[in-house]
Amino acid sequence: MTPIGVFPFGEPVQEVVQTDRTRKRVFVLGVYASAVHARWVGSDNKTVVNALAVASEPYIFWRGDNAEEIIRQIAIPSEVGKLVPANPQYNGPSGIALDEWILKPLELTRNDVWLCDLVPHSCMNPSQAKAIECAYLPMARRYKLSLPTVPVVPQVLADETRQRDILNEIQESGADIVIVLGDKPIRWFLRQFNDRWKKLADFGCDNHSYGKLHEVYLGKQKLAILPLAHPRQIAKLGQSSAIWYQLHQEWVNNYAYKVLNPKGAG
Repeated sequence: MTPIGVFPFGEPVQEVVQTDRTRKRVFVLGVYASAVHARWVGSDNKTVVNALAVASEPYIFWRGDNAEEIIRQIAIPSEVGKLVPANPQYNGPSGIALDEWILKPLELTRNDVWLCDLVPHSCMNPSQAKAIECAYLPMARRYKLSLPTVPVVPQVLADETRQRDILNEIQESGADIVIVLGDKPIRWFLRQFNDRWKKLADFGCDNHSYGKLHEVYLGKQKLAILPLAHPRQIAKLGQSSAIWYQLHQEWVNNYAYKVLNPKGAG
């Protein structure tokens, strides 16, 4: 199999997919896999890069556990310094947000869900590209380090082949509810089967419409779609929308507990 790419300091970019393939009640579709981030400290004990992606996350929607152990196993020449875990906010925040602000309010655990991303591997965003260009490549040339080949975030997040693969995963999971996280899964997956919705806002932007189930056909299969804001929005991770944050908080506090069990609510 052709390698997907290589991180700075040599770790391979790996596919990150659902490993528990038993049947699940709910399928969750995100955007692309995250990575393990390290703080790169130079030989002079000064920080070179605050958060450099150096390895694939060990499981899908990683929660940041064992970051120190993972980073410790990456060998780098002493001349270029050392790697230590980045600030916890860079390792596993989306996984924690998924558990705390989506699954828990729905009275679900990881054992109840099948997790999937449009792009099943880490991608290099502009901030990582800048860190590699400015800090890593000069060192790589000087000390003959491996050249990173992490794929950039693709313009097309899911082509027809990937859409078909995701649909096959949904069928394999046995789930009858699909949670789509934010605009991207709607645009690059759901829209291919029903163009009524092109982005999250098309489902409604108020307390009466957010976080409700919608019946759809994916191919020949009738399912319920639960559109929710991406973890970045609901946990205020970096740039985020106050509107989606507030709507999700209202949903968590007043509506989430009865979405999957309306008869037992109240």
